[in-house]
Amino acid sequence: MSETNQEPGSPRRLAQHPTVQRMAQHPRPAPDPVLSTAQLREICLAAGADDVGFVPVDDPRVAEEREHARGILPSARTYIAFCVRMNRDNLRSPQRSLANTEFNHADDETNEVSRRITRALQDAGYRAVYPAPGYPMEVDQFPGRVWVIAHKVVAQAAGLGVMGIHRNVIHPKFGNFILLGTVVTDAVVDEPSAALDFNPCLECKLCVSACPVGAITDDGGFDFQACYTHNYREFMGGFTDWAETIADSADRAEYRERVTTGESFSMWQSLSFKPNYKAGYCMAVCPAGEDVIGAFLDDRKGHLAEVVRPLQNKSEPVYVLPGSAAEEHVTRRFPAKTPKPVTNGFPDEVNTLLDQIGPRPRPRGTTD
Repeated sequence: MSETNQEPGSPRRLAQHPTVQRMAQHPRPAPDPVLSTAQLREICLAAGADDVGFVPVDDPRVAEEREHARGILPSARTYIAFCVRMNRDNLRSPQRSLANTEFNHADDETNEVSRRITRALQDAGYRAVYPAPGYPMEVDQFPGRVWVIAHKVVAQAAGLGVMGIHRNVIHPKFGNFILLGTVVTDAVVDEPSAALDFNPCLECKLCVSACPVGAITDDGGFDFQACYTHNYREFMGGFTDWAETIADSADRAEYRERVTTGESFSMWQSLSFKPNYKAGYCMAVCPAGEDVIGAFLDDRKGHLAEVVRPLQNKSEPVYVLPGSAAEEHVTRRFPAKTPKPVTNGFPDEVNTLLDQIGPRPRPRGTTD
């Protein structure tokens, strides 16, 4: 067989390729077998992370994540957990466009930081991948696990914070005004991070008082379906309910009876830009963290008047499941808010599963 007729992948043909010949003359340097924590931390901070920690994939504290990490990178050895700070007063504003603008920009920034860290590791000879801090997720797997890596689990093990009673991770300095990111790499670090030895949560229960659907209960429980139905109205299940409302409406007039113009515009806004959260008030009112707590300690009444009350007194629709504890909670606690019964867009078998995982609290005065 002549040289011109050799198979493209044959050893001889491959050896004659200019790129292969150049690589033979200049062998690729092997990456360091162990990367110093100080060096990796510097890479992450230079990439824009505000804080970072490192956890071995085989650490028992993150055992449930191991198969998922190696599903996206078979040679995974280390989690790089980091956080990006958010601007507090945007999140505290009753004008939710301000809060969602900050959420969306911080989400984009977290992705950019992940990309920069991943690129730096790649250029140093390591393999690395990153899942999104939130969406996109593997939603085709619903109702199974749609997230790739559980960022909160990894962040806690990496010492970035501890989940408060509102289920947000609270950083000891930045409070809960952070977004989390995770990079999975085959690099090994010399000094993994330790978890915090205290919980920054103050257990002040301001999050309990501000949640419009009563998802955070006084005894530490959490009503997932109440939180999801309202706060994530314009995400997955809420979008499904809205689309099915369109399909079920006989004509334009019936649709407009069921969905206000403002709600239609809000859904358009989420579809055109990014999904908008309806509340996030638990995060907004949280005073924990060294950078946050000072103003609260100086003037607790001022915090209540300027941060908590405006959110509690905001006139707005609150999306609830019919006959739920959330519907009763809105009616009883928040006269300025209007409960709007909807479905969460999930099929019956999914709601049954969710009830088994964490049964919905029953309205007051009801019995089994």
